[in-house]
Amino acid sequence: MLDHRGPDESGIYVDRDICLGHARLSILGLETGTQPISNHDESLWIIYNGEVFNYLELKNDLVKKGYCFSTGTDTEVVLAMYQEYGADCLHHFNGQFAIAIWDTRKKELFLARDRVGIRPLFYTQQGDKFSFASEIKALFADPEISRSIDPEALSQIFTFWTTLTTKTAFKNILELPPGHFMRVGEHGISTPEAYWTIPYFAADECWTGSFSDAKETIKELLTDAVRLRLRADVPVGAYLSGGLDSSIITSLIANNFNNHLRTFSLSFETANFDESIYQNEMVDYLRTNHSGICVSDQDVRNNLAQVIWQCEKPLLRTGPIPLFSLSKLVRDSHFKVVLTGEGADEVFGGYNIFKEAKLRQFWGRQPNSTWRPLLLERLYPYIFKNSSRGRMFLHKFFSVEGKDLSDPFFSHQIRWKNSGKNTNFFSADIQAELQDYDPFSALNDRLPDSFKQRDYFAKAQFLEMDIFLSNYLLSSQGDRVGMGNSIELRVPFLDHRLIEFAAKLPAHWKIKGLNEKYILKEAFKGIVPENIRQRSKQPYRAPIKESFLADEPGSYIQELLAEDSIKNTGYFDAKKVAFLCKKFSKDSKQVANETQNMAMVGILSTQLLHQQFIENFKLEEIVPVVPDKIVRKEKFQG
Repeated sequence: MLDHRGPDESGIYVDRDICLGHARLSILGLETGTQPISNHDESLWIIYNGEVFNYLELKNDLVKKGYCFSTGTDTEVVLAMYQEYGADCLHHFNGQFAIAIWDTRKKELFLARDRVGIRPLFYTQQGDKFSFASEIKALFADPEISRSIDPEALSQIFTFWTTLTTKTAFKNILELPPGHFMRVGEHGISTPEAYWTIPYFAADECWTGSFSDAKETIKELLTDAVRLRLRADVPVGAYLSGGLDSSIITSLIANNFNNHLRTFSLSFETANFDESIYQNEMVDYLRTNHSGICVSDQDVRNNLAQVIWQCEKPLLRTGPIPLFSLSKLVRDSHFKVVLTGEGADEVFGGYNIFKEAKLRQFWGRQPNSTWRPLLLERLYPYIFKNSSRGRMFLHKFFSVEGKDLSDPFFSHQIRWKNSGKNTNFFSADIQAELQDYDPFSALNDRLPDSFKQRDYFAKAQFLEMDIFLSNYLLSSQGDRVGMGNSIELRVPFLDHRLIEFAAKLPAHWKIKGLNEKYILKEAFKGIVPENIRQRSKQPYRAPIKESFLADEPGSYIQELLAEDSIKNTGYFDAKKVAFLCKKFSKDSKQVANETQNMAMVGILSTQLLHQQFIENFKLEEIVPVVPDKIVRKEKFQG
């Protein structure tokens, strides 16, 4: 299903047997909403999901080489580029895509995915059949493809919050890694081959220019990335969260390209999660035509099932659910494309986990110091409201020993060790199956050769981009919930030119002291309001305990977490789940901590995944639960 345009459009399924030398390999390509396009002599055929934003420039070069085009689409340009350059065409593309090209002469299938993994591409070989699609549910439309949840994938998800590519939540269903291509032909199925990797530059390859020149280069690259991503044959809007990143994107659009910009935002009834005050400030500042929704705890609860159907994997966080509702608002507003601010935190060091690693490394060089660990109070002041208890917690939770500094996963070890405790909820059978499996060994095997030589920041950036960015942020919180409502999300901060340039800049330009994204803030000084530019980062989160009370009679939550249901699926220990549910009862005086919140979402979403894809799989879309209390807010500026 390489071209997924959402649940409101009909699908076409194509199954072709293709002769491959002396063997026959059935290649099943499942596609929706599009027919294959060929070149002039029909020797090459393409199905394609996504956009190559610089296709006009590429088309001009191809015309000079004698190519003729019968359409104005980028799809035809992509195919001509492959005809001209083969796999090297991928180096020319600036975009987000999953590509499948069939070469009738070579009897060979070529599959490729964009650099950072904005668009998905799944495949499987079962027997003599190779199948590929943009959604796993499309693969499962073939009754010959078996469906079962992979315990190793569960181990990864309950540790790293997502799977490690090429693994998915299902056995024998693989995902082509970002920045890779592969071939299927008479010689079999090739190992995925990288044409782009997350960039890292040694000291002698880094930027030698001034800070001022670097700022100007960032502005130029990001402005051009926005320009390219505004190319569309439909109106383009933007998400406006109220944070720095989306504010920069919307400011660039409004100031340079579209002063009648349509923006969309998300707010929460629960004050701890809400950023609407900053959203309204930006709307007033830019005078955009704005729409927003206010999401309640009940909305999060009601839409979990639909989101799991779209994401096709268990979740440990509820963040994708409100974003699914937001994309529905965009669709109902008759927009199909929006620009977003994702990626800036990974590229320019915006997450607390980067600053935490910096402080803990400083502490680790003198682990007996009494004052170095106190610097963490500046990073997490809310932990230290009671100073004596807070400092005891600090020394226990964030403690560093000298040997920790050599751990390749030093920056993320606390996060993963903490979330990994939830694997204790696995049933005895799953524990036995995982007895010889170590997710950290699997992760270690995928590290690049230069990883050990990198500084703490470069290591942390790689881990965050390689695991969390492509497999969660751009997937569960991005493409899957967007395309579930036929909305295409475009991410200018992940233009490969900007990523590669930022990778050459010194770490202290990105995090100055504890000031995250320092060079980005300086580059756009005067372009966004000072209150927005200098505000403390508020990580995007959505309610968990507030939404998932486990003792509401007759609720789907109670049904899925009941002892019989837990035993029947076999993934979790029923007694441990029952104990956890007590903390999620309406009258409970016990407060679930963050790890237990993740456990609840992980267990519940795994049970839903089993119900939807294993026990009761139907290709028809699950009818979304309509939230009771979504409030739409319109703010139109002249």
